[in-house]
Amino acid sequence: MTLTDLRDGWTLTATAGDVPDHLAERLRTGLRVHVPGTSHTHLLDAGLIDDPYLDDHEQRLAWMKRVDWAYERELVLDLPADDERVDLVLGGVDTVGTVLLDGEVVLRTRDMHRSYRVDVRDRVRPTTQRLRVEIASALAYAEAEAERVGPRPAAYTQPFNMVRKMACSFGWDWGPDLQTAGLWRPVRVERWRVARLAGVRPLVTVEPDGTGVVEVHVDVERSGLPGGDAGLVVHASVAGADVVGRVAPGATSAVVRLEVPHAPLWWPVGHGGQPLHALTVELSAADVAAPAEPRGTGPLLGTWTRRIGFRTVELDTSVDDHGTAFTLRVNGRPLFVKGANWIPDDHLLTRLTRERVARRLDQAVGAHLNLLRVWGGGVYESEDFYELCDERGLLVWQDFLLACAAYPEEQPLRDEIEAEAREHVARLTPHPSLVLWNGGNENLWGHEDWGWKDDLEGRTWGHAYATEVLAAVVAELDPTRPYAANSPFSPGFGPQEVHPNDPDHGTHHQWEVWNRVDYSVYRDEVPRFCSEFGFQGPPTWATLRRAVRDEDGAVAGKEHPTFLLHQKADDGNGKLDRGMAPHLGVPDRFADWHWAGQLNQARAVRFAVEHYRSWWPRTAGAIVWQLNDCWPVTSWAAVDGDERPKPLWYAMRAAFAERVVTVQPRDGREALLVVNDTPTLWKGVARLERQRLDGSVLASAELPLTVGAWSVGTFALAEALVTPVDPAREALVVTLDHARHVHTWVEDVALDLHPEPLTAGVTPTQDGYEVEVVARSLAKDVTLLVDRLDPGARVDDALVTLPAGARARFRVRTSAPIDPQDLLRAPVLRTANDVVVPAARGAAVGR
Repeated sequence: MTLTDLRDGWTLTATAGDVPDHLAERLRTGLRVHVPGTSHTHLLDAGLIDDPYLDDHEQRLAWMKRVDWAYERELVLDLPADDERVDLVLGGVDTVGTVLLDGEVVLRTRDMHRSYRVDVRDRVRPTTQRLRVEIASALAYAEAEAERVGPRPAAYTQPFNMVRKMACSFGWDWGPDLQTAGLWRPVRVERWRVARLAGVRPLVTVEPDGTGVVEVHVDVERSGLPGGDAGLVVHASVAGADVVGRVAPGATSAVVRLEVPHAPLWWPVGHGGQPLHALTVELSAADVAAPAEPRGTGPLLGTWTRRIGFRTVELDTSVDDHGTAFTLRVNGRPLFVKGANWIPDDHLLTRLTRERVARRLDQAVGAHLNLLRVWGGGVYESEDFYELCDERGLLVWQDFLLACAAYPEEQPLRDEIEAEAREHVARLTPHPSLVLWNGGNENLWGHEDWGWKDDLEGRTWGHAYATEVLAAVVAELDPTRPYAANSPFSPGFGPQEVHPNDPDHGTHHQWEVWNRVDYSVYRDEVPRFCSEFGFQGPPTWATLRRAVRDEDGAVAGKEHPTFLLHQKADDGNGKLDRGMAPHLGVPDRFADWHWAGQLNQARAVRFAVEHYRSWWPRTAGAIVWQLNDCWPVTSWAAVDGDERPKPLWYAMRAAFAERVVTVQPRDGREALLVVNDTPTLWKGVARLERQRLDGSVLASAELPLTVGAWSVGTFALAEALVTPVDPAREALVVTLDHARHVHTWVEDVALDLHPEPLTAGVTPTQDGYEVEVVARSLAKDVTLLVDRLDPGARVDDALVTLPAGARARFRVRTSAPIDPQDLLRAPVLRTANDVVVPAARGAAVGR
C-alpha cells in the first residue's frame, strides 16, 4: 500500500454567506491552508480574525455560522496499474460536505463523526486534476432538516439534533457557539492491490484459569480488480502467542484466536498495574506456488498494530433491597468509580495535541480519578486519548454522541448514527481502558420531564437509538463490554415503570443542586451511581486576566458584558450568589467574590463526593461534572480552559483520596466514616477532639479501628464529642494517620472565625519558594492563589484546614521574579476566614 498525505497545497475560499467587507476580497481569492483545520483555525493562522476565546470576540464571529466554504487543491496522480485501486480517504469532514474531482461529485458527507473512503481509480487522469471539498453551513442544513422532518425539542434553541455534528459546537452552558467547518481529520490517497485490511476488531477476554484470549475479527476489502479474489493469509501475534488463519478466495472476513497462558492482568489505576502488549495483524497474499504454506509467502498487503490489555469487565445491575445496582467489576473486583465527565479539551478540535491530552489525563490521575466519561455532546476522541488512558489505568465510559435532545429516527439521520456507531465501536475495541458503552446523555430523562411529549406530537424522538439500534451494534461488534441505554438510566425503564432518573435504580443525575437547592441537599438521597453532579466556579485569576477583560484591559467584573459572555449558564451568577450565601455570604468586592465562588464550588463537590463514598457499596460511583474546559469560562470544571487547576481540583484530590475520614449523619446523629480504597487493611487509632476554635480541648477520645480493603467503616461517636455547648465557637477535629477532618456544626457565616488566623513565613527554594503557615485559631481552607503573581506558577496543595496550633507547608514552583512577601498576604494567601468576615470588620482585600 502506498499513502500520499494531502496535508498541504489547499486553498480555502468563502463561497456564500455574508462575509464582513474587510475580509470579502481576501476570502474570495482564497487562503493558502493546510489540513486538518477548520474555518476558524485557518483564519486565525492568517491573522484575519481575533481569537474567539478572548473578551467579546465570540460574538463578532457569528457571521461564520452561515458561510459556505470550499477547499481546493491540485492533485497529480500516476495512472493506476490494471490491478491497482486508488482511494481518496477523508478522516473527518465538518460537516456537510460535497467532494468533487475535476468538477464531478464523488462523495457527499453529512456526518462529522465518520470517516469516508471513495474509489477514484476510474477518475484518475494523466494531467493535473482539481480536488475540491465544499462545506455548507451546518446550521442552514440543520434548519432545513427540521423543516423537512418536523422540529424536535432540545436543550438549546439551535437544531443541533438535526445534523451529525459535535452538539456543543452550537454552544452549551459552558462552551462558545462557533460552529466550525472544515476538514478536521487528515486527507490522503491510498493505492493498493488485491485486498486491504478494512478493519481489525480484537475482542479480549480472560478465562477462569487465567488464560488471556484474543479473538481477532478481520475484515477485508477486495480490490474488485484482477487478482482481487485470491486467497489470503492472516497472521496475528501478541505476548508470545502466534496464529495464522486463511481467508478463502473471494471471502471478506476471518476470525483467528490467540491464547496467552497466565496473562498478566490490566487493572484500573489504584488497583494494580497496566501491562500492555502489542497485537500485530498482517494480511498477506497466499503463495499460489505453495498453497499449503501456513504462513503464506506472498506479498504483504497490510499491517495493523495496537496495544491491548487483558482484563474482564462486567456491569452488575442486579435488584436488591435498595433498588437496582449499577456497579462496575473489573477482573471480578467491584470498584467505586471515582470519575469526572470529559468534554473536548479545546473547542477548536484540530489544535489538540497528544501532549495536551496527556497533561489533562495526568491531572485526572493526580486528582485520584479512576474513570473519565466521554460525554455525548462532544466527539469520539482520538487514538491518543484512549492510548494514554490505557497507559494510566484510567477507565473510559464512552457515550454515543446524542445529548440533551430528541433525535429524529427518520433517514438519513438514522443510518448516519448507526454507521458512526459501528465505526467507532470497532475502532475502540483494542483499548482495555474502555469499559462501558452508553446510549446518550439525558435523552430518556428529557423525554420524561422536560415537556417534550407535548412538543413531539407523536413524532420520533430517539427511543429506538437508546434501546435498539446502539444496543444491537454493541452486541454484535463488542459483546465483551456492557451497554447502558442512557445516562441517567434506570434498568427496567419503560411505560409506567421506573423513572429514568430515579436515584434508587441505575445511574442518576443530580442537578437540583446548583439549579434550585443548596448543596446540603446532596445528603437527602443515596443514589446507586451518580454519573453527573457539580457546581460552578470562575476560572483562575490569570485566565480571567488573559481572556476576560473590560475596555481598559483589566479583569472584567462579574456584571460586565464580557464576563457574562464567558458565563454561559442560565442565571449563572445569580446561582453562584445564592449558592454561597448560606455558607460564606456574598462578598461585595470582586476579588473576594471570585475567591468565594471558587471556594464554594470546591466545597460543594467535596461535600457530595464524601457523602457518596461513605455509602459504598450501595453507592458505586460518583462522576463529577466536569474535569476540563474547552475555553476560558466560568463553569463546573476543575481545570480551566488555560489548563490551570482551580481550587475544585484540590478538593477532588482530597475527596477521592485512597483513604478518607469524614463525619457524616447516620441514624439521626453524627458518625465517623472511614473510607479505605486500598488492597490492605487500614488499622489505626483515631484521635478525636472537640475543641474551641482557639484550640483549647473540651472533650477527647481515642478510637481504635480497623477497616477492610476496599471497604468503608462506620463508627459511633461519644455524645461528648458531637454535642457542642457553643456551636459558633467549637469544632470536632479527627486525626487518623495522615488523614485529618475538621467538622463544625454551623456554617462559616455563623462561626466566630478569626479574620487573620495565620502566621506565615517564606523561604526560597531551588525552583521557587516554600511557604509555612501556622494557625493561631481555626483556619479554614488555606490556599495560595499563586497564579495572581505568575500565570505559570504552581502550588502543591490547597484548601488545607488547620485547627489551632497546626501548621502546613506549601511548595510554590515559579521562575518569575516575584516579591516573596506577596505570597504571605491577600489576594494570594487566602482562607475561608477572610472571605466570610470582611463585611463585619470593614476590612478590604485588594484586587
